[in-house]
Amino acid sequence: MSAVNTTVAGALNAPLKTPYFIIHEDKLLRNLEICKQLKDLSDVKLVLALKCFSTWGTFDTISKYLDGTTSSGPYEVQLGHETFPGETHAYSVGYSEDDVIAVRDIADKIIFNSVSQLERMQPLLNATSSVGLRINPEVSYAGQDLADPARAYSRLGVKKAGLTAETVAKLDGLMFHMNCENKDFVAYNTILNTISEQFSAHLDQVSWVSLGGGLFFTYPGYPVAELALALKAFAEKHQVQLYLEPGEAVITDTTDLVVSVLDIVENDKKTAIVDSATEAHRLDTLIYNEPASFAEATEYGLHPYIIGSCSCLAGDIFGEANFPQALQVGDRLTIKDSAGYTMVKLNWFNGLKMPSIYFQRATIDGVEGKIETLNQFDYQDFKATLGKA
Repeated sequence: MSAVNTTVAGALNAPLKTPYFIIHEDKLLRNLEICKQLKDLSDVKLVLALKCFSTWGTFDTISKYLDGTTSSGPYEVQLGHETFPGETHAYSVGYSEDDVIAVRDIADKIIFNSVSQLERMQPLLNATSSVGLRINPEVSYAGQDLADPARAYSRLGVKKAGLTAETVAKLDGLMFHMNCENKDFVAYNTILNTISEQFSAHLDQVSWVSLGGGLFFTYPGYPVAELALALKAFAEKHQVQLYLEPGEAVITDTTDLVVSVLDIVENDKKTAIVDSATEAHRLDTLIYNEPASFAEATEYGLHPYIIGSCSCLAGDIFGEANFPQALQVGDRLTIKDSAGYTMVKLNWFNGLKMPSIYFQRATIDGVEGKIETLNQFDYQDFKATLGKA
């Protein structure tokens, strides 16, 4: 495994070996400037959701704009504490006692998912721990039921009926996470007003509120200034410090997964088999059945292909696309928007080669930035996940 931040010598002259992820700092900075605009206008604090993106070799760039990290498990808490300046927020759907002991000294805020966990674990905390509780507001915005935090029988958070004044008295903050890729400001503002009205008495008793992630405020044309006004009004009404937990909003459209065509097979349709797999390298494409987008494809291309993976799973395909020219073995394809929920979900299914991870620094004065190696993987990494010698 390579050292972090090793510059690739001659990378711009010799093609990198596929498959690989390449994160573009120029594109990352574009999103981060929007984050800065939102912060400046609203006084909201932004903490990066590590469940979406944990590639810590980029944190020297991101941390200049964001206020810290938020986590969904104890290892993410430790990673945020060690690699990202600012606040470290700890949340888990279910803590063990060992988890709480592990994070209590390094987390600035510890957020529980249920009243029972809060009551059982709070005695283990330090006297200075800032304690929060996740709330299920029973309203949400999510494109798929699988990602809807307020879905039927949801295990995520406490409903209003289960929240008492006695419980809130034990808390410093509340966390609401009820969105997934919400690009609709009107819908978001409606949810925000509902929360303000339904939970007003409890909101007035705490000092901070996290409104979670899933808000796609870096989407083209999103009314950032209107969002900022709504957030500022909410914070002033309830006299709280507001937090958002962006993941996709920070890293959307910043990263490509580059693959090579290994073979062309035909069974009524032509399939280009590439040296990557959704099951192993881009899992959400498979989970949510949302086809990948290819930089080389065109809407009216005359050469249609299924882009299939090299795994043995029959339905493991990246999608279908039309290309202006017939694909050939050895051609490279660029799978766009491949940062979110990809590198954090990499696995060794089929013993496939793991994509390397590169970071191309920003262009300065017309000079293209160097490519840094954040990680590379080999057989020993695969072997080490399955046992010790």
